[in-house]
Amino acid sequence: MDEKTKIFIVEDERQIARFLQIDLEKAGFQTAIEKNGKRAYERIIQEKYDLVLLDVMLPEMDGMEICRRVRELSDIPIIMLTARDEIKDKVEGLNLGADDYVTKPFSADEVLARIRRILKRRNEEPRKEENRLVVGNVILYPDRYEVKVKGEVVELTHKEFELLQYLVSNKPNVLSRDQILQRVWGYDFMGNTNVVDVYISYLRTKIEEKYDEKHIYTVRGVGYVIRD
Repeated sequence: MDEKTKIFIVEDERQIARFLQIDLEKAGFQTAIEKNGKRAYERIIQEKYDLVLLDVMLPEMDGMEICRRVRELSDIPIIMLTARDEIKDKVEGLNLGADDYVTKPFSADEVLARIRRILKRRNEEPRKEENRLVVGNVILYPDRYEVKVKGEVVELTHKEFELLQYLVSNKPNVLSRDQILQRVWGYDFMGNTNVVDVYISYLRTKIEEKYDEKHIYTVRGVGYVIRD
């Protein structure tokens, strides 16, 4: 098993958590343990794990709530651990986004089999190509409103990002100031029409001057164009 595969055990019963840790590490996994629900949620978001074994009954925040919140931000595999054997509880966990569940008492072999099945399935799934736009060493990620230049994240405002995205999406076409104004600021914009020039200067300062990346060109009497 790849030693980098890390399992997060969220369980407030010390004996069960230790039992799982010993068997998982014997099988070649790395592990981490957390007994507090609220802290577990924070660690799942802040730290990097490959799969979570999540108990339902936890102090401060229960497993169902953790699963619900995590699914709003991440698709990390989650296996619920529960002493409850009612169908409605299993259904609730799966509906919240859990990948599987194990009912206590369980054997180490059962947990390992479920972990391996889920990780194998994840590894076999085709990776979704992230939507991105590229010009030179500038990469835009529209889905997360992020820009990187030479691997470094550049902080742009919402309007700065939309302006850059519009220019890059239309390269190598020349865009007039009116086209840019209507697309980025909207047809009913009542502000100063020089706003396009002002925001172009912001982009040049944050990207071109700082990283020595010249891509935005002025076409005199017309507007602007992006070139590689």
